Amino acid sequence: MEPDFEDLSLLFPNLAAQLRNTLSTMHLAASQLASSRQREQDPALDAKAALLDQSYYQLLRLANNLSDAALLRQQGALTLKDTDLVELVGEVCRRAEPLAAELELTLRFVCSMERHVCAAAPRELERLLYHLLSNAFKFTPAGGTVAVELKTAGKQVLLSVEDTGRGIEPDRLETLFDRCLHESLMDPRPHGLGLGLALCRAIAQGHGGSIMAQSREGRGSRFTVSLPDRRAENGTVSDVPLDYSGGFNRTLLYLADALPSRVFLVRYQG
Repeated sequence: MEPDFEDLSLLFPNLAAQLRNTLSTMHLAASQLASSRQREQDPALDAKAALLDQSYYQLLRLANNLSDAALLRQQGALTLKDTDLVELVGEVCRRAEPLAAELELTLRFVCSMERHVCAAAPRELERLLYHLLSNAFKFTPAGGTVAVELKTAGKQVLLSVEDTGRGIEPDRLETLFDRCLHESLMDPRPHGLGLGLALCRAIAQGHGGSIMAQSREGRGSRFTVSLPDRRAENGTVSDVPLDYSGGFNRTLLYLADALPSRVFLVRYQG
């Protein structure tokens, strides 16, 4: 019998805690072996250390995903507060744009609104957007475009990420958001465990919304998140996304699986 999200979501956070303990020790040891100053003075050492940093970020990203697996069994809504979505989405795009350029991709943020306050869980919504960007970056060849669009339609806020990548096979669309439950559908790298899209769906549903995918092979994919356009009951406003990455560059962290090792050179670590 295949496991369900309830089984996985109980196990994964414990695995994540153990991973983080080991990763902290590894990162401390690596930073002592190759300090920032040594890396700045020795390009060859910096390149080797960048590979270690990338692996560390990838594992930390995995640990974060495993921790967030609790969202997969969440029955109620997320804790929402009034958030400027234009600021939140725009900031993610501004941080990700130079990394898209490293992949020879064009990242565009399309939004006609200067400001739009809506009830949201900023940390979770930011993670959702990074997941979608990571997938778009991985599967869009050099010279392609990734477009992030934010708009309103009726009583909904629509956030979409569209790419000009290779697209998704029609027979895979049906299980796209729960592929981690189907061992026979698991793909080799760079697909990973398949938790990212499952978490995206859980986050959208935790807002009272939904997520859908549209794709044509060879023509790219478009993921659209639909959220209720409403204000939070508590009336507080969050204008700027907070840093939930433990002091590390959260853009490098969230996009680690999609990036080349050169972006982990010491000059990018600030």
